[in-house]
Amino acid sequence: MAPRPFWKGYLKLSLVTCPVAMMPALSDESRVRFRTINSKTGNPVVSQYVDEKTGKPVEDDDQVHGYEHGEDKYVMLEEDEIDAVALESTHTIDIDMFVPADSISAIWRDRPHFLMPDDEVGEEAFCVIREAMAETGMCGIARLVLYRRERAVLLEPRDKGIVVWTLRYGDEVRDEDDYFSGIAAVKPETSQKTLMKKLITAQTMDWEDERIDDPVQEKLLEMIASAKKKGKRKSEPKETAPQPKAGGNVVSIMDALRKSLQQGAGRS
Repeated sequence: MAPRPFWKGYLKLSLVTCPVAMMPALSDESRVRFRTINSKTGNPVVSQYVDEKTGKPVEDDDQVHGYEHGEDKYVMLEEDEIDAVALESTHTIDIDMFVPADSISAIWRDRPHFLMPDDEVGEEAFCVIREAMAETGMCGIARLVLYRRERAVLLEPRDKGIVVWTLRYGDEVRDEDDYFSGIAAVKPETSQKTLMKKLITAQTMDWEDERIDDPVQEKLLEMIASAKKKGKRKSEPKETAPQPKAGGNVVSIMDALRKSLQQGAGRS
């Protein structure tokens, strides 16, 4: 069963509007989670908010949001006061422009969300918008309040639905020139590029989602299962990856490429 939507509202393009629902495209439900345990008693440890000055616990009803505007000076706001600052983009994804699908670098994309029609009446309008974007190779740009902030979002058609990507703010992405400008403008030799292309071709295969796994997660689950079976903790020596030897370029690039291609041919 699909989880309940975490956001409901409207998708709007000019005079065309339809009710939609949205869910985060990512999930961490299967991630191994640990609790902090008191090793002496075996009981879980709980955390609580305490007053920074008095050290006394603060009840939930006494906790409010504070904006610091000077040393030990805060503007305090209640939860309902923050919720009252409702922009139109809180409930409506109003597409105000379109851009080519490949014009926005992946570095600007933040969190993906699945957008789907919320009733049968609005399904036709939703599908028309989705198909028009898909056939023209365009993505929609809108603004939407998510996670308490208004953000620019990218709407990308995908299969029968639409993926809504929150986009990072301009000041969140560092200037690449600060890091790439110092790289020497080396022009590889044609023979080097030819062998590199062959190596890339030899290792090219179709993408499968199952290729992305988490070996650390798998080992943790194995350790937990083993500990449960034995009824006690078991620590294993930490495996360390071999470190590359320091030094110059002992093996030439051409030799390394040739050996790589030979190894690839041996595996096939």
